[in-house]
Amino acid sequence: MPNLKEVRNRITSVMSTQQITKAMKMVSAAKLRRAQDAILMMRPYAGKLRDIMENISGTLDGNTGGDYAKVRPVEKVLIVAINSNRGLCGAFNSNVIRTVNRLLREEYAAQAKNGNVSVLCIGKKASDFFSKSKAAVFAGQHNEIYTNLSFDNAAAIAEKIMADFKVGTYDKVVLVYNQFKNAAVQYVMNEQLLPIVPPSASASSNKTVNDYIFEPAKEELVLALIPKAIKVQLYKALLDSNASEHGARMTSMNKATDNAGELLRDLRLSYNKARQAAITGEILEIVAGAEALNG
Repeated sequence: MPNLKEVRNRITSVMSTQQITKAMKMVSAAKLRRAQDAILMMRPYAGKLRDIMENISGTLDGNTGGDYAKVRPVEKVLIVAINSNRGLCGAFNSNVIRTVNRLLREEYAAQAKNGNVSVLCIGKKASDFFSKSKAAVFAGQHNEIYTNLSFDNAAAIAEKIMADFKVGTYDKVVLVYNQFKNAAVQYVMNEQLLPIVPPSASASSNKTVNDYIFEPAKEELVLALIPKAIKVQLYKALLDSNASEHGARMTSMNKATDNAGELLRDLRLSYNKARQAAITGEILEIVAGAEALNG
């Protein structure tokens, strides 16, 4: 039978932990609302921008896409791993790290073997892991962006990536991040950022292409839209990851609070049993002492 003092100390400790997890759940729920509003407002704009670019580029003759649409033999790859600066959010961070490691083992195994795969980390958890990993070259980190998550800060990171791709530092750039669906469900996405992939023939044939008069020419519009679309795609991935983080943390803290409640019930049951056993033992000692005096 456990000691009463030990059980009381455990009950106090679990109650304190439950209060912390409940507070973290409420904080994450408040942050999730703002992050969810941001990504839900961003998605229609990003989707419409992509549709406009596909609509225009689908009617162009030849491969008109500028420096960011040039498809080169894939020898040097940059993987942009987006996760968070904090933990306590379930499998949110580990899913991104696991997906990047899978890409290094399978899809880009030949490039990784030659040391031609680099990982750019946005989020402290990813940078802590890949700065020590020997599977890929650590290309730096941008953990500070979460202190002020804005389009301008995301565009600055995108411009650096675009400049490296333009001069041939990388032949392909891939984004790995969590896409937000709801507070309980997030999907790990593996998207190609560069080079720009033209719309497939089947996809373009299913869309209605209107014959507009363009001013300036279509080629100039495409060349102006491509850098904008790349920056928007990175910013959307950051907003998705931010909302997914708060959703995953809220769900994780809710589950931790429920588990603490179940543990408290078990501990209180053990405490009552131990207390009853102690009382029964004391009564037996009193009765035995009285019987001894009477004898």
